[in-house]
Amino acid sequence: MSGKILVGTASWSDPGFVERWYPKKMPAGERLRWYAQHFELVEVNSTFYSVPEPRMVERWCAATPDEFTFDVKLHQLFSFHSTPAKLLPPDLQRRTATDAKGNAKSTPDLQEALLKTFLRPMSILRSAGKLGVLLLQLSPAFSPRKHKLNELEPLIEMLGDYDLAIEFRNRNWAVGAQLDSTIDFEREHRAIFVNVDAPASDHFTVMPSDVDEVTNPRAAYLRLHGRNAKAYVTGKTVAARFDYDYGDKEIAEVADRSRKLVQDARELHVIFNNNNLDYAPRAALRLRKALGQIVNASAETPELF
Repeated sequence: MSGKILVGTASWSDPGFVERWYPKKMPAGERLRWYAQHFELVEVNSTFYSVPEPRMVERWCAATPDEFTFDVKLHQLFSFHSTPAKLLPPDLQRRTATDAKGNAKSTPDLQEALLKTFLRPMSILRSAGKLGVLLLQLSPAFSPRKHKLNELEPLIEMLGDYDLAIEFRNRNWAVGAQLDSTIDFEREHRAIFVNVDAPASDHFTVMPSDVDEVTNPRAAYLRLHGRNAKAYVTGKTVAARFDYDYGDKEIAEVADRSRKLVQDARELHVIFNNNNLDYAPRAALRLRKALGQIVNASAETPELF
């Protein structure tokens, strides 16, 4: 392998993790420190909904080892999702126009102002050497039929000094002739294509799992959503959509795929997003073992008294 494989989960504080994976009675403030004893990487999900306070980010840094990496999901305003104005920082809420449903009317000025606010706490992670990539998780509504890839260029340009990973959630970007255009666009802009492991389904919201692309040699990305096709399409909650427990054979497949992807990148970030119950952290630990990585602690979690 020419690069390093980092393995982690999408967030560290999902209810199922707290209920079934962390030691019982562990205070909330201790969870990240304990998580970082098992993994070198985490994907921050809460930033999709709000800009983190600088003091909180400072606590994240203090709770994790020097070599720990945070991949951070960009705020949903950048992802072509409907965004309630109440999810914006208070100062931006006061000057943002809204529609009848209370959703913010996205404008270039608003996006620029929000990104400036968002990058302030990111600078804390960056100064600590702990900022990995910024993840843009696009809405399934961002489709080739209604949108053009160049609509992403203003954000890509504003984040020119950062590593930006783009996860498409509409499969039409990654099939047929469109796939070549998508990959060429990302390579040209040095963005990171997010490869996925997802159910076998032709539903437009399910990205194909047979695409393995490295579009920026600095980093490759693989997100694992589980393989529960019915739940993925019909689930009403995150836990319901990604309700899947990977088997040993599937973990071995993911290990082989990871070794292949990292041949063309300095790092591969592998994120388990099958976040029902404790499926994600346990699968991530099993992948680390399959890759021959050192796991500092057992996956078993004894009671704390």
